[in-house]
Amino acid sequence: MNIRLWLRDAAEQLASAGISTALLDAEIILAHTLRKSRTWLHAHTEDEIPARELDIANARLDLRRDRTPIAYIVGHKWFFGRLFKVTPATLIPRPESEALIELLAKHISPAIKTLVDVGTGSGCLGITAKLEYPQLAVTLIDNSRHALRVAETNARNLEADVAIIRSDLLANAPPRVDSIMANLPYVDHAWERSPETNFEPPGALFADKNGVGLIYQLIEQAIPQLSKGGLLLLEADPYQHQRIIAHAQAGGLTHINTLDYGLAFTKP
Repeated sequence: MNIRLWLRDAAEQLASAGISTALLDAEIILAHTLRKSRTWLHAHTEDEIPARELDIANARLDLRRDRTPIAYIVGHKWFFGRLFKVTPATLIPRPESEALIELLAKHISPAIKTLVDVGTGSGCLGITAKLEYPQLAVTLIDNSRHALRVAETNARNLEADVAIIRSDLLANAPPRVDSIMANLPYVDHAWERSPETNFEPPGALFADKNGVGLIYQLIEQAIPQLSKGGLLLLEADPYQHQRIIAHAQAGGLTHINTLDYGLAFTKP
């Protein structure tokens, strides 16, 4: 079978499975299997696919048709212009999380010398912060050993000099930090969601109290550990923002910015 026919048939199968990005996903699968770019595919549509690669591509197509996320099939995802390894042990990086990097850019100052990325998963947030602001001493924290191995691999591949600690929220974090960044689980079990999320680790997605339970816990832990003038950057659904702001303000933090899915607070 040549590339043109495989892409046509694969896109039809994925579209029949309800996948809106059918052709794009088919191209990503085949390009990854052939170790070529999507541009290369378009220039070689009549090339025959070798038998071994055809079997591999078909197996990967079956996974995607069953709604396995494309990032898990190819093993990586782009975040803030960098390629991060991902596995089913980690949440897949999402564009919404880039708001936290943008908030850091808006509010970082010479006084912010340390940053802790809580619930780091693949490490995309903390590693990006380190690479964008090399002066920061960055610590990646997660309670999953498997996720921390992925984060360690990403830090090594991207040459980011970060510390890595296994911890339940801030329990084992440094006692005093200048900034905390966190994309904690905030999905309410009752929310409608895509079938792809069934493949992601539930502990990285869901939280009690309509999704804000872990965020509340982190706020309460962060207040005594943040330096004066320190930053707390949180990701959450906009539906949750007002409750989170109220909880943080009740604890003495000041809300200083909201950007898409990101919230920024400072400790007066």
